[in-house]
Order: sequence, then structure tokens, then C-alpha cells
Amino acid sequence: MTPYLETADVTKRYEGVHALDRVNIAAHLGQVTTIVGVNGAGKTSLLKILAGLDTPSAGRILIQGHESSQDELRAHCTMVFQRSVMFGSNVYNNVAYGLNTGGIPRQDVSSRVKSALALVNLEGFEKRSARKLSSGEQQRVAIARALALERDVLLVDEATANLDPANAMIIERAIKDSARSRAVLLSTHNLSQARGLSDRLVHLYKGRVVEEGDSSRFFASPSDERTKLFINGELQF
Repeated sequence: MTPYLETADVTKRYEGVHALDRVNIAAHLGQVTTIVGVNGAGKTSLLKILAGLDTPSAGRILIQGHESSQDELRAHCTMVFQRSVMFGSNVYNNVAYGLNTGGIPRQDVSSRVKSALALVNLEGFEKRSARKLSSGEQQRVAIARALALERDVLLVDEATANLDPANAMIIERAIKDSARSRAVLLSTHNLSQARGLSDRLVHLYKGRVVEEGDSSRFFASPSDERTKLFINGELQF
């Protein structure tokens, strides 16, 4: 089966430093692909490139087998950051923002906002000030804003870092549910989360893919010694 989204030798250099070095990964519709690794491994750099928010120094990104431009990536993908920005308005307007700028009919906007808020357990929050919500609630608004766009690829960068367990659980459930109709790529260093959410895992270390496989094999019998150390909490930076 052809992956919906894949990279071909994607490389990213910052002032001579390889943030990513010939990275090859694939993501399929209906699956959560989780990118794990220590801080500085290149996880965020990779997701930003896939979202069309940055350009690779070398390599290609393909959608359904065809090389894609930044504009095409932005049309197919949306990204949620670890720290999301709330606009100075209510929750409804924050979730509807991308739909309104995209020319979606008002009736459809309302329906999609309502559905997205339901996925993150924020029904009834429409008129609340987004900036006055807790950090966990704001992150749920950010997830809803991304889901309302109904893009084929959802990119999530450490979305539950520093959140309380209740908000993290709601976000994890929304991510898992959303994967039924799209490809999800999630970055995390939380191995418990990775184990519970993932269909496939990719281990990035110093910008390189050192391990990739389905969830059960990845945790039960990793082939790379660095992945074994990472799973055991022994991998040094």
C-alpha cells in the first residue's frame, strides 16, 4: 500500500549542523506514526518540514507518491505545537479561524467547530475567552482548531508535555479517534504515550532514523542498541 505521506532522504542543516540526515519515513491513513527520541533528536524539525512550515536542505516529501511543494503540504497537513497561541477572542472564533480564512460556508463552519470541540470534551465552551482557559484546555482548543480543518495529515508536536493527566488523556483519545480518517504523526519522548497510541514508531537519534517498526516489535525486540537504551531510559544525549 502506498503511504499517504513519505520522506525521501530529507536532510536539514542549520549553520553546518545536521538537524536531519537523510530521513526516510512513511505515514499511512488510519494510523498513528510516532516519532520518538531525546530532546534535540530532530523531531520538531521534521514535523515543521512535513507541515510546509520549513524547507529541507535536501530530499523530497511525497504525498501519495508525488513530490509535493510547501504549498501542497500546507493544503494537506496541519500542525499542533507544544505551546499553542490563542487569539484574543472566544473559543469558537479560535477553532473557526482557519475555516473562516479558507472561505468555508458559515453553516459548515458551525458544524465543524461543534464536532471538533466535542472530540476534545469542550462542548459549551464556545463563548469563553480562550486566553483565560487553563493550559490544558488551551491545548485542547488547539487540537480542535486543527481537527476542524479536516486535513488528511495531523502533525502533533509534544502536545501533552507538562499537562495534567486528565487533559493529557482527553488529547490522547482525540488523537487516536482522529486517526480513523487521517494519517497522524506524533512526536514525543513519553514512551508510555507512544506505546498506547502508536501503530508504528520511528526512533530519531541525532537527526537519523535508527529504528522503525510496528509498535509491538519496536518495544519487544528493537534491533538497534540505541533504541534499547532509549526504551530503558539509559540513552545519553
